[in-house]
Amino acid sequence: MMATTHVFTGLAVVAPVAYVAPDFAVALAVGAILGGLAPDFDLVRTHRRTLHFPVAGLAVAVPAVVLAAVSPSILTLALAAFVVTAWLHAASDSIGGGPEMDPWNDRTERAVYDHVRGRWIRPRRWIRYDGAPEDAVLGVALAIPALVVFDGWLTAVITGCVTVSLVYALLRRRLVAWTPDWLE
Repeated sequence: MMATTHVFTGLAVVAPVAYVAPDFAVALAVGAILGGLAPDFDLVRTHRRTLHFPVAGLAVAVPAVVLAAVSPSILTLALAAFVVTAWLHAASDSIGGGPEMDPWNDRTERAVYDHVRGRWIRPRRWIRYDGAPEDAVLGVALAIPALVVFDGWLTAVITGCVTVSLVYALLRRRLVAWTPDWLE
């Protein structure tokens, strides 16, 4: 899935909490945005292995949520939003395709690495590849709760990310041809 879809997933998860506790809305949103993006920083290493923890991440997410529930503060809620969204990012990568640049041509059976079992989880391909039409639809649908709950500069960020998502989805299949060989 697109990085923005992962961000929108996190924002949709924290939106109900932000609605009930608006004083923490910015902390929740920033945590969710950063958590949605963070796992993909492993693009420079082994993508979907180095910073993706689809199973082990739950062991960190649950205590973070408990801590935020027991001792709510800007820091604990931002941390919980970050960790939960990073875990959801890693776990949801298994419902998409593999990490290859052109999944419609060169399909791999590696979606995301499970560090607990020491093996790759196979892709389900419910979202065929990042930027697929179904990815764009899912991303926009997940952005709606965030657009309803968050305001101010966060609305501008979310709207900008929706725009980026739609443009990326429109251009996705052409991007492979435009990518320099050293990036592949």
